[in-house]
Amino acid sequence: MDEPLSPVPPAAPPPPEEAAQRIARLRDRLAEQGQLVVSLLDAALRAFYERDAADAAGVAAEDDRVDRVDVEIEKESVAILSAAARAGCELENDQVRQILTIVKINNELERIADVGTDIAELVGTLADPSTRFPETTKVMTNSVLGLCRDAVGAFEDADPALARVVLQSEHVVLAFKGEILRQAERRVTEGTMSIESAFDLHELIGHCMLIADHCTNIAEQVIYERTGMIVRHMEGRWVERPADDQ
Repeated sequence: MDEPLSPVPPAAPPPPEEAAQRIARLRDRLAEQGQLVVSLLDAALRAFYERDAADAAGVAAEDDRVDRVDVEIEKESVAILSAAARAGCELENDQVRQILTIVKINNELERIADVGTDIAELVGTLADPSTRFPETTKVMTNSVLGLCRDAVGAFEDADPALARVVLQSEHVVLAFKGEILRQAERRVTEGTMSIESAFDLHELIGHCMLIADHCTNIAEQVIYERTGMIVRHMEGRWVERPADDQ
């Protein structure tokens, strides 16, 4: 007569340090992704100003790499949460915040890379590649690149103070936008810039504003991760409130 099967003991939940180690590795991977996206944006802007079609094509190839890493990070985030759920292991609140932050910032970085690729692709569609845009344009794009570097750095260093600098810098980009568009309008009126080139400039500025918006979203997530505070833009200023008050 066969012996009855002994019940299989439930799997022991993984030790807390295992989840912490996986999250730490995931953070490192996202920090690398952030540096890759900053490099992509830098290359896209250089390709645009130099009207270099070969460099612009290289940006598209780097965007494919960003997309692959984006999927890897998403899958690993889900895997960490799923492993904890299956094992009945309750993650600490700060660990959950870290994973949520990683997922959201990962998404923002992928979108910045997409917009950077859009900027590079403008090289092949400009109405008049010889048109010189207002000098303030390069100042603005450099500012947006710096904003992206700071947003990535704030995450990498877990620095909410730097994240707040990113938030407060948004108005500078808005000021540049207004000045550049006024200059373009004046030049169109004077006949020194075509309407088509003005539209090209407007498209570039629009891309820059999208990147700045994604950077402020990253900054908001850094503050949330490190402090538990939810950041909202209200009545022209940034306000931090405890998550329980939302």
